[in-house]
Amino acid sequence: MSSSTAAPGSSPVIEAGPLSLCAREPHVPADRLVAEMVPPPRFDSVRFSTYLPDPNQPSQTEAVSALEGFAAGLGGAHASGAGRRGFFGFGRARGPKAPAGPRGVYLDGGYGVGKTHLLASLWHATPAEPARKAFGTFVELTNLVGALGFQQTVQTLSGHSLLCIDEFELDDPGDTVLVSTLLGKLVEAGVALAATSNTLPGKLGEGRFAAADFLREIQGLSAHFRALRIDGEDYRHRGLPEAPRPFSDEEVAKAAYATEAASLDDFPHLLEHLAKVHPSRYGALTDGVTAVCLTGVQPVPDQSTALRLVVLADRLYDREVPVLASGLPFDRLFSEEMLNGGYRKKYFRAISRLTALARDAKGLVAP
Repeated sequence: MSSSTAAPGSSPVIEAGPLSLCAREPHVPADRLVAEMVPPPRFDSVRFSTYLPDPNQPSQTEAVSALEGFAAGLGGAHASGAGRRGFFGFGRARGPKAPAGPRGVYLDGGYGVGKTHLLASLWHATPAEPARKAFGTFVELTNLVGALGFQQTVQTLSGHSLLCIDEFELDDPGDTVLVSTLLGKLVEAGVALAATSNTLPGKLGEGRFAAADFLREIQGLSAHFRALRIDGEDYRHRGLPEAPRPFSDEEVAKAAYATEAASLDDFPHLLEHLAKVHPSRYGALTDGVTAVCLTGVQPVPDQSTALRLVVLADRLYDREVPVLASGLPFDRLFSEEMLNGGYRKKYFRAISRLTALARDAKGLVAP
């Protein structure tokens, strides 16, 4: 894509104009979903050594030490060997008994304390070939089951040494049964588990559905994790200025035209378009996009729309795509009812991440 020659002191203008996310309807083959189960670009180079614990939060240093030990302990693990017992303790042991204690670690803490950094560091530190380690969000894992089918997913992941699940949440009873059964099969095959969430494993589902009706499944999940609490404040805003003010429609449009491979969309139209694209394709929706420019940001109208926006925010954050917007600031996207409801932690995470991306986008607007 070429750009026109600009007058001295002005920004170049991209001749073809900006892209539009609303014009994209990507189709993602199942094999790509499997191949992309690695830490996203933002976390490709992170390691335990690059995590900077807050000196006022000893749990952060303790978590690093525990995870380093967990990774070292996986050095001799073989995905098809260790302890083939049923996930809930049913059935007979087949082969050597699994080591006593949980076969997984669970990082619990508020948004922005570095849980994903630590999870990706664990993936990198685990002594196994990349093809024998998988990393994905909870949504991406359930999408993989939808694309491959349950049995094929079990077969595909059973040969792994480690499965890392970021943003672990159980939003409905169907997901509870699906995930508990899937992880049960994987643990039985000797796969080690690691997960992050803002909710302790025994509390998953609370505030979103009748968790008590699925207590057996939830307790079964919890039994396989050693919970590591990570305290602290959101590092994305630690010691930083307030989120940048929204820009005008004209400023956003001008920046979109001046930035190669930027997208430009009306925010309400984008929300409508997200309903037509499966969340498993939101990453592909942003392929090749260097910046997302949005006009007319306003409160999301309902919970379903809000949850789709959360997934898009996660994919943009993972890919380090800056977001430039006009309209309301991102901390006013969700209603008070949403921020006080069962999905509140998802919404606060989205606000945190979008605010960080808005800060990254400030440089797209000419002084």
